[in-house]
Amino acid sequence: MGDSNELSVEKRSRILLADDHVLIRHGLKNIINKNANLLVEGEVSNGKELMAFLEKHEVDLVILDISMPEIGGMEAVSLIKHKYPLVKILMLTMHKSKQYFYDAMAAGADGYLMKDDPDDQLQFALEKILSGKSYITPNMLEDFAGDVISMYRDKKKSPLQKLTKREKEILQLVVEGHTSKIMAAQLKLSQRTIDHHRSSLLRKFNKKNSAELVQYAVRNGLVAPVNE
Repeated sequence: MGDSNELSVEKRSRILLADDHVLIRHGLKNIINKNANLLVEGEVSNGKELMAFLEKHEVDLVILDISMPEIGGMEAVSLIKHKYPLVKILMLTMHKSKQYFYDAMAAGADGYLMKDDPDDQLQFALEKILSGKSYITPNMLEDFAGDVISMYRDKKKSPLQKLTKREKEILQLVVEGHTSKIMAAQLKLSQRTIDHHRSSLLRKFNKKNSAELVQYAVRNGLVAPVNE
C-alpha cells in the first residue's frame, strides 16, 4: 500500500501555495493546517518562483492565483500541466467571470474557487480535486448551469450522443490534462490508438487542436463538473 502512487490515509497530500499576497497565503495555510491529511509543502509569490519550486519539489496540488506576477496564472496552468501532468491545480480568484472560468478550465485547471468563498469550501475543493474530480465554486454554478441548459435547447440533443464510449473516456482524460502516453497506460491501449481517437474527437467537434476541444467540452458541460 505504501508503494501506491494513489492518495491514502497514511500519505499527506502536498500543497503548494502560489499567490503574490502574503496575507492570502497565510490564511490558506491556516485553513489547510486544520486538515491532518494535507501538508503545505511551500509558498511562492510569482510564476517564476512557482516553476522553479516544482523543478525541485514534488507536490500533489497547486493553489494558484489567477493574477500572478512574472508568469500569469493562465500561462502557469498550461506550463504545469505540460511538464507535470499529474499535479492538480485549484485556481483561486476574485473574478466571477465565466470567461475566466472557461479559460482556466480549458488551460487544464482542476478546480475554480473564489477568494471570498467560505473556509469549508476550500477544504471541500481540495478533497474533491485530490480524489480525481473537478470542483466549481458555488458562486458560478448557476451561471454554468444556465449555459448548459442553453446549449441543450439550441442543439436539441447532447453532443455526447455523437461519441463512442471510448471517445467519451478519452475526452474526459483530455480535459483533465493527461498526455497521450499517460492515457495509453491508463486505458491499456497503444499511444497510436489514443492519438487516433483524439484526432477523431477533433473532427467530430470541428476543432483545430486540443485546447479548442477542451474549451468547448468544458463550456458545454460535456465532461465537467465530474460528480461521479
